Amino acid sequence: MNFVNELKWRGMIHTMMPGTEELLSEGMVTAYLGIDPTADSLHIGHLCGVMILRHFQRCGHKPLALVGGATGMIGDPSGKSQERNLLDEKTLRHNQEAIKAQLAKFLDFESDVPNRAEMVNNYDWTKDVTFLDFAREIGKHITVNYMMAKESVQKRLNGEARDGLSFTEFTYQLLQGFDFLHLYTEKGCKLQLGGSDQWGNITTGTELIRRKVGGEAFALTCPLITKPDGTKFGKTEGGNVWLDPKRTSPYKFYQFWLNVSDEEAEKYLKIFTFLTQEEIAALVEEHAKDPGQRPMQKRLAKELTCMVHSEADYNAAVEASQILFSNKAADQLRAIDERTLLDIFEGVPRFTISREDLKAGVPILDLLAVKTAVFPSKGEARKMVQGNGVSLNKEKFTDPNGTVTEADLLDGKYLLLQRGKKNYYLLTAE
Repeated sequence: MNFVNELKWRGMIHTMMPGTEELLSEGMVTAYLGIDPTADSLHIGHLCGVMILRHFQRCGHKPLALVGGATGMIGDPSGKSQERNLLDEKTLRHNQEAIKAQLAKFLDFESDVPNRAEMVNNYDWTKDVTFLDFAREIGKHITVNYMMAKESVQKRLNGEARDGLSFTEFTYQLLQGFDFLHLYTEKGCKLQLGGSDQWGNITTGTELIRRKVGGEAFALTCPLITKPDGTKFGKTEGGNVWLDPKRTSPYKFYQFWLNVSDEEAEKYLKIFTFLTQEEIAALVEEHAKDPGQRPMQKRLAKELTCMVHSEADYNAAVEASQILFSNKAADQLRAIDERTLLDIFEGVPRFTISREDLKAGVPILDLLAVKTAVFPSKGEARKMVQGNGVSLNKEKFTDPNGTVTEADLLDGKYLLLQRGKKNYYLLTAE
């Protein structure tokens, strides 16, 4: 498989330095991609870079995943409007291990093949370098004029940053260049991969390699992925969509991909799955015949949820998604965990009720119109119950004289009331 051709049809190349394609055609190449270690999980904004590393390895080349332990202590001005918080070494080491565990789902770190993936941390070769050594051995090779011309620096200096650009951040491109130089000399790494916002930092590295050791190195970047409205990809109202199930549940992760637009779905199938051109073309054709069935979104959500989490998590997410639309979902509702329950019914009106009251049993009409405001009056509640318009935990409640007890609680804590077809209310017993 040809790495560049594979990326081209998938729309995953933004800029490529001349000579890169020729280098890749000569045999196995070592390349690295830097990952920000400021959290102990990757989020879907990292996925494009991770997928490129996986394509790189599948094409017979050797990927290095660089965790920026040193540069994470500095902060990269690229694409940022303010300086990031700096991390201590203990936090960085913890984050590195967590990130490696996630990357292991995409990359082969364990086998003995020549192109086995490696994880490296730039803190390891930077921590013992003194400022004087760095200034003499690295700083003298790159002029301030060269550094000032970088777009990321210019944007921060021309008013995009509230507090300007610190010297610490200004040195970031030199540190990243030092990484490339180190990996070039120690591991024979001749190619750096990254997002298009990293082009300036990457080319500083190729320039440093040329000036310092007379070597030739190359760069390839992927486009930054944005939503159709131009906003940052991967962000929701609740923040990032994380790969760690403790941060973003598999249900929410699945729902994110299921709800992308048709335009996004076709693009994301190319970028975030390993489906072939023919398979994606068939999905596009199927979608055009019946868009309401959303075959592209369903396949996208399946591929990503299985790859990042597991097939079992995917199946659980599909079942959980059906709870909202099924009138026979009582058993499924009792089977899901608390986190998924809260995710499914996020944003619905919520009430708190007394657990003590439930021990004695609460008349359904009191629950609907006195203990909560699901109905404005007992009279309206009675009519709806008698008309089969009220459900408790996805089961019809038809007895206006019935009671609700602790035994009805979901997960020992919640009651789900439904008025009509679309109005849900989540009650918490305390």
